[in-house]
Amino acid sequence: MSDLPRKAVTRTAKLAALPLGFAGRATWGLGKRIGGKSAELVAREVQQRTADQLFKVLGELKGGAMKLGQALSVFESALPEEIAGPYRAALTKLQDAAPPMPSGTVHEVLAQRLGEDWRELFRSFEDKPSAAASIGQVHRAVWHDGRDVAVKVQYPGAGDALLSDLTQLSRFARLLGPLIPGMDIKPLITELRDRVSEELDYEQEARSQQDHAEEFAADPDVVIPGVVHQSDQVLVTEWMDGVPLADVIAQGTPEQRDRAGQLLARFLFSGPARTGLLHADPHPGNFRLLPPPGSPAEADEEEGIGGTGQWRLGVLDFGTVDRLPGGLPRTIGDSLRLALADDARSVYEHLREEGFVKDSIDLDADAVLDYLLPIIEPARVEEFTFTRGWMRNQAARLADPRSPAHQLGKQLNLPPSYLLIHRVTLSTIGVLCQLGATVRLRDELESWLPGFLEEEYEEEPRVQEVPAGEEMAGEEEMAGEPVAGG
Repeated sequence: MSDLPRKAVTRTAKLAALPLGFAGRATWGLGKRIGGKSAELVAREVQQRTADQLFKVLGELKGGAMKLGQALSVFESALPEEIAGPYRAALTKLQDAAPPMPSGTVHEVLAQRLGEDWRELFRSFEDKPSAAASIGQVHRAVWHDGRDVAVKVQYPGAGDALLSDLTQLSRFARLLGPLIPGMDIKPLITELRDRVSEELDYEQEARSQQDHAEEFAADPDVVIPGVVHQSDQVLVTEWMDGVPLADVIAQGTPEQRDRAGQLLARFLFSGPARTGLLHADPHPGNFRLLPPPGSPAEADEEEGIGGTGQWRLGVLDFGTVDRLPGGLPRTIGDSLRLALADDARSVYEHLREEGFVKDSIDLDADAVLDYLLPIIEPARVEEFTFTRGWMRNQAARLADPRSPAHQLGKQLNLPPSYLLIHRVTLSTIGVLCQLGATVRLRDELESWLPGFLEEEYEEEPRVQEVPAGEEMAGEEEMAGEPVAGG
């Protein structure tokens, strides 16, 4: 794959072929059954072939197709193991890589957006991308002042491709349903579609990233690359090395998994409280594990996973954020606290007030609490080990049409203002289960979630305001270190 296919007819044809491929493999599987192969063996072969085709197409097309693949990839831990096995490798490929566009196209975009003399801005520029994702790819370079930087270049025609892909995918969303049991994929596609303009707006992304970089500049645990320069379709940020979270998932030590999981949970809950923004794209390609500065582990970093010490979490790609000026809604903390205290009536009233239960529906408060308790189990104990098995049990409980949880879940409503918070939380839990991390989740909730502690000092969280037209460019020193998401 050499470039982002821009003609709608080309992209549509590739996507439209997917349902035909699914049907063809079902027929092929039936033939194998008739020929004497066991149902289990045939099913696994069909699943493997389906995964290979589906994620090959989604990855090659990039755009909205790959964005959906990345969003789905964090939920593979919810799949039964006999199904998850064939999908896992194909899914995780989408978390940190995609076929690149040619250097000639990259140079054209840089000349158009930075000027014909764009090379004078850099001491060096690597034509081979270090990462490629759904709407842009990242090149390593050295800025004219000597700083190592990441240069994110947006694919030409990315906007049209995103909209076209997601429109086409929504037409056969039901065929993707078996990928993640119990998950309705169509609303996910709709949400991704609604946020296309944000994904494409590098000025907005620069502001969101710089807000985080300034707030976390002195943080010992979380590192955010500072913004160096921004223009339409080009974003330059400080470079960040580190071990991709996908590698930690694949081969990290228990200590590294637990540390990554703890910091991931901390960032999920502390980010909105500290910046008024929720990082809304929590797939493993957007995170790095970094050793402490100057530690022996830092020397091991280029060798891959290794070393010891207090590793830090590097966070990339702020193209999609949720604006939460007061931090996460207090209703979440209040409801969680009351649920853990088994106060079913108060939980129910909170949910009704916020629109989770429509006025036209009357539910049993104790049944609602029973529905919630298994989900909030990680907050009940001092530390909790997130596993694929636990995630599968939750998915099975909510997906089984015969279960009371499934029937009650169908009567609950998700208010629009909570939609992105809900998806980000579920996605983060999915990554924690991929890590198999043991996390002191309660510590993070007590520290950062409004309402979780009954007696809580009332103080407005500090939210940094950046004027809409403020220049992000920079000769000034900024904390942090690049971008490898998209």
